[in-house]
This record gives sequence, structure tokens and C-alpha cells, in this order.
Amino acid sequence: MTRFLKIAALGALAFSAPAQAEVIAETQGAFVTRDSQTVSADLRETWMLLISPAKWWNSAHTFSGESANMTLTPQAGGCFCERIPAKETASTIGLAGSVEHMSVVLAIPDQALRMEGALGPLQSEPVKAVLTVTLSESDAGTKIDFEYAVAGFMRFETAAIAKAVDGVISQQLNGLSEQLGPVAAAPEAEDEAVAEDGAEAADSGDADENPAEEAAEDPRISVDEAFGDLDPGN
Repeated sequence: MTRFLKIAALGALAFSAPAQAEVIAETQGAFVTRDSQTVSADLRETWMLLISPAKWWNSAHTFSGESANMTLTPQAGGCFCERIPAKETASTIGLAGSVEHMSVVLAIPDQALRMEGALGPLQSEPVKAVLTVTLSESDAGTKIDFEYAVAGFMRFETAAIAKAVDGVISQQLNGLSEQLGPVAAAPEAEDEAVAEDGAEAADSGDADENPAEEAAEDPRISVDEAFGDLDPGN
């Protein structure tokens, strides 16, 4: 991959956190991902942290290598931007740079934030992308939903890039929720999910499959695996 892709797609996806993430729609040149978490914090605390990405955005998915350089202005026209600090050497004077990751089109405090912008390697493609973040009260605290819709010509295979992008968005939501206190799924809900999975496996005749074989077929892949040789520079 090019240096650009290595910077934009650095690291493997994390799937150990409790986010409910999936690609909910996909067609040639377009896809939608949805990721959800429930946290113990109230709406106001969640909103205030949401608009402070320097505190929770994953540094591996920045151009500067430091999430501390991320800023977000929560008003229409506001920028979700990153500062690239100047680097000076013994023979040169450094010049600072910047990146516009997304621009704000809607900001309703404690309720919703919508931004337009192609993240990571999608930035080099002529696509339209919209991230909508909604907050809603729940019995446990606040439910956070991230929905990212992407459409347009891109020099990536849709299925591969959709899974990779979903994983990256999930990472960011995990980083946000970890600071707010993620709420684990109710035990009874987990038991029901296990029972349903078991019933489906029995119906399909797969109940006795080797767990190792199932793990090998896991569709969740790392960013590097998803992008592979899909190098826009070629």
C-alpha cells in the first residue's frame, strides 16, 4: 500500500469491545454501516465528550499520529479537523498542516450530530459520505448510534472497504463509550441470543461444526486485509 493508505488505515480492527456493529446495506459503489453502544453517562455528558474528539478518537486513524490534534466545531459549517504540527530540523523551518475530515451539517446538542466527509482512504475518492450520530435516553443511561452512509465511484471493492470502514467506525465508538462507561448487554438478552444462534445452527445442520473452522470463516477482517492490494495509486 502507499504511504497514504498506511497512515489512513494503520492497525487492525478491534472486535473485543461490546459495540453492536454491522454493514446494514450494500450495493455496488455504496454501503451503510451502523454501530451502537449504550453508556451509563447522561445525554449532556455524552454530548460534551462527543464534540471533543481529541479525548477519544483513535490516534492510529489520524494523519499526525496524535488524536490530541483533532478538533470539532459543533455548528453548521463547523469543521471536524486535524492539525498537523510543524516539524523543524537543523536546516529547515517547519510548517504546520491540516486535514478536514468532515464538515458539520447538523448539530442539535444532546440529540444529534451529522457530518459530511469521506474518512481515511475514502478521502481520495469522489464519493459522498455522511456520518450521523444520534443520542437517546435509555434506562441505563444513553444509547449512542453511529450511522455512516457512503456512495459514489471508488477504486475499492465495495464489500472489502465496507467491512473495513465499519470496523474503523466501531473503534471510534468504542473509544467514546469506554470513557463514558459502557453498559453490558443484559444477561437474559445474551442468553436469548445464544439460544437463537443454537437453534439456527441446529436447523441448518451446523450445530456440530468445529469452532476452529467457524472462527476461520469469521468475516471480520483487519483494515490491512480489507485494503490489501487495492491501491488507488496503481
